[in-house]
Amino acid sequence: MQNRFIDLYSDTKSKPSPGMRKAMADAEVGDEQKMEDPTVNRLRERVCELLGKEDSVFLPSGTMANQIAIRVHCRLGDEVIADRTAHIINAETGGPAANSGVMIRPIEGPNGVFTGEQVKAALRDPNSRNAPRSRLVSIENTSNGGFGTVWPLATMQGVAKVARDAGVALHMDGARLCNASVKSGVKASDYAACVDSLWLDYTKGLGAPVGASLAGDKALIKEAWRQKQMLGGSMRQSGVIAAAALYALEHNWDRLAEDHDNARHLSEGLANIKGIQIDVPRMETNLVFFEITKPGWTSAKLVDACRERGVGIGANTATRIRAVTHLDVNRKDIDTALKVISDALAA
Repeated sequence: MQNRFIDLYSDTKSKPSPGMRKAMADAEVGDEQKMEDPTVNRLRERVCELLGKEDSVFLPSGTMANQIAIRVHCRLGDEVIADRTAHIINAETGGPAANSGVMIRPIEGPNGVFTGEQVKAALRDPNSRNAPRSRLVSIENTSNGGFGTVWPLATMQGVAKVARDAGVALHMDGARLCNASVKSGVKASDYAACVDSLWLDYTKGLGAPVGASLAGDKALIKEAWRQKQMLGGSMRQSGVIAAAALYALEHNWDRLAEDHDNARHLSEGLANIKGIQIDVPRMETNLVFFEITKPGWTSAKLVDACRERGVGIGANTATRIRAVTHLDVNRKDIDTALKVISDALAA
């Protein structure tokens, strides 16, 4: 077993750095609900500047940001169009149905990226008494279920045009928007200009312990505050965690390129291990997916074997594994993980 556990299960495994912890300890705080927390207010302003939106609200999690956005945009019985791999379909415990009473119409795009034409084909007849109303399109950038793929800006703009022409709102799940921006060179504000609402997550590649920010116009965020209250997301002296988010935006955004480089190194190394199949060019950012092809092996079996040897990875399906690079994993760790995976399969 390794002297230090190398955790590639997710970028949510990243921990606050000493500098981030100091920023949290030194944070000036107040009552967030009364708009009296200066650190939260600075974060809200910084997010608006970064994304080019009128207003933002700080939330405990990205899942809450998605659920609030759906509640604000939709009414009972409405329909949300999203890729079949979307987080709101597969990883939010049925929240859209339970919290908002909406349906989701899944469409299938290559690697989680669909087109304006696909959205146009999925839109319901607005004059029908029988069909649900198409009310919202949701996109995920990068696409987690689509192997960490970055949305091309032109494709997103095409989806935005179709949605706006149809009078349908557009929302972005931006759990890894920072990765998309760093990889593509497209400003976050250019992506944000395509959508009516979006959120940034601080707990993945940016390395903060908690929190996400939902952004949009003033009317949308005013209603989002009400929904935040209703869903139990109200906080008080939350400047302690907002300070971590501010530190993350200032110090950990550009360094995501290192995570992408490490993910490519991991992908190329996996391609040379017998019993593993991986499409290296498909791995664009910090998410690495590969298939176990060795007879008698499953993803769960390899996960257990690697954990016993000091490396954490995650079973995505019966034969597929996901490994994720982040700020707590360096190049040497990647080389060690490759050896562990190779030795485990050889044993």
